[in-house]
This record gives sequence, C-alpha cells and structure tokens, in this order.
Amino acid sequence: MAIRVILFAFLLLASPFLHAVRCQSDAEVEVAEAAEGGGDLGIVGDDIQDYGDGGFSPAPGVDTICVFPKNVAKSVPAGEEAELLVGLNNEGDSSLNVIAIRASVHLPFDHRMLVQNLTGQVFNNASVPPSAQATFPYSFAVSKFLQPGAFDLVGTIIYEIDQQPYQSTFYNGTIEVVEASGFLSIESVFLVTLGVALLGLLGLWIYGQIQQLSKKTKRAPKVEVGTGTTDASMDEWLQGTAYAQSLSKSKKKK
Repeated sequence: MAIRVILFAFLLLASPFLHAVRCQSDAEVEVAEAAEGGGDLGIVGDDIQDYGDGGFSPAPGVDTICVFPKNVAKSVPAGEEAELLVGLNNEGDSSLNVIAIRASVHLPFDHRMLVQNLTGQVFNNASVPPSAQATFPYSFAVSKFLQPGAFDLVGTIIYEIDQQPYQSTFYNGTIEVVEASGFLSIESVFLVTLGVALLGLLGLWIYGQIQQLSKKTKRAPKVEVGTGTTDASMDEWLQGTAYAQSLSKSKKKK
C-alpha cells in the first residue's frame, strides 16, 4: 500500500501539464486532455450546484492527493488565479466518472465561518478505470478584497460510480493569502516613506551639529605666534614701557 501511495504521488508530480489520464488495461492506454477553447474537460461553470452541497461519502478504494505546482509555501495572491493538481487513484472494481472539483475558504480557527465559495471546475466524460491513476487541474482565485493572512482551504472532488455520486476531500489545510504582485504595495510604500523620514531626521541632526561646531569655532580667539603681530589692546597696555621702546627701536633699524 505504501509503495502504491509513493508511486501515485510520483505520477502526480511528474505530470503537471496532464489534464486527465484514462487507463484501461496493459494492452490499452488512452489519454484524454482538455481541448483549448473549451472541451470535454476543464469547463468552469455552475453545473456543480446540481449535485448539492456535499453530502456524499467517499467511495471505497479511491484515494486522492493534492499538489501545488511550484508553490511549496501554498501562497495564493488575492485576486489572482492560482492552480493546484488533484491526483486520483482508483483501486475499486468499477470505473468512476469525475464530475467536478470545488473548494471553499474558511477561517482557520472555525470552519463553520465560511469566507468564500470558490468557482467549481466541471469535467465531462472524464473517467478513471480500475487500477488507474488520473491527474486533474483546478484553478481558483480568492477575492481581491481578502486581507492577507492564513486561511483554510477545503477542496473536494465529486465523482460517480455506477451512477452513484461520491465525493472525496483532496485537501483540508492552510493556505497563505498574500497581496497581489504589483509595482508598489502598501507595505513597500510605508517602508519607503519611513526610510525617507528617518533620513530627513538624520540630515537635520547632522546639520545642527555642524552649526554648533561652526559657532564654537567663530567664538575662539585667534593667536598668532612668531609673526610680530600684536593686538591693539596689547599695544596700548605696553605703551611707555621699556619693551615698547626697544620694540620701536628695532622697527626703525629695519
């Protein structure tokens, strides 16, 4: 059983572009892919509403697995399309017909609080024979008004066996809703504004420090050494002294 699950997961990871596979026997293998512009598979619509709100039980021998291609973090941009792959392994005795995939977003602390019902993905003529695996894509988009944060995604795949409806939950876990990628986000604008404000305050502080140093430099007295220049107040104080007379005589000799 463990080997089958590992092989099933490997087949799912190895076929990200395969829409659906129908295997009947070792002698006959048929691959059915969705046609561009709307074919038998991958039709998005509201036909899934005809099958109720999900009161079906899973069929015995049917296993499912879910993979977010190239999205290990399971981050979903608000308002933008995201994709996941649903793998289905039919170990029952009868062939099953896949009808639709649907999902919903809930608050993580209480699944009774529904946040959003996502668009259903309807499939026509998508059958999985016994002892076969199939991969089905599901594209969805959460509301662009949804605040970033952690939410729970519940996804189910609906199918029929012998005209009896069943459903299996392929994912019931957390996704991370993030802001849509754009040129500038609210957080980036806030960080840029904060950075400019801090740089402005730093510039004002440096300018103030320079002004204080320049004022202290202007107030400091000038002292000249070895030039023979004296201050006027010093000359008045030395007038009539022997030093002044000797200084005047030396100037005359020059």
